[in-house]
Amino acid sequence: MADRTQRSIIIDAPSDRVMAVIADLEAYPEWVAAARSVEVLDTFADGRARTARFVLDAGVVKDTYVLTYTWRPDGRAVSWQLSSGDLQKAQDGSYELIDQPDGTTQVVYELTVDLTIPMIGMFKRKAEKVITDTALKELKKRVED
Repeated sequence: MADRTQRSIIIDAPSDRVMAVIADLEAYPEWVAAARSVEVLDTFADGRARTARFVLDAGVVKDTYVLTYTWRPDGRAVSWQLSSGDLQKAQDGSYELIDQPDGTTQVVYELTVDLTIPMIGMFKRKAEKVITDTALKELKKRVED
């Protein structure tokens, strides 16, 4: 896979509150503009999602895909990989939460997406940047409101 896109944002909330929003996958359609539906297919013993199906509608880009999740035991990070998708042939992503001395949380989002249709690398990285920037802004708004 190609280079990962990495973006970060500071959210005015403790990391456990930020992770609670990230982990509530089925609520994503309430605050993620492109998410039409999210269904958790399987969970770990602690109730966190092991696999989930997403239906995405971002205008010209529409996709249905399944992600497999890995949750770090300390509750400060989650990563995911694409299990199956209509438009995507790969997706690797992660959120890492870093507690700040002032009680805020730095959220670092990394993402790499590979589509079944050919795309010039420059355009792919631009799309990943837009996706990560939008996701972080929507997450910040959801947590802080």
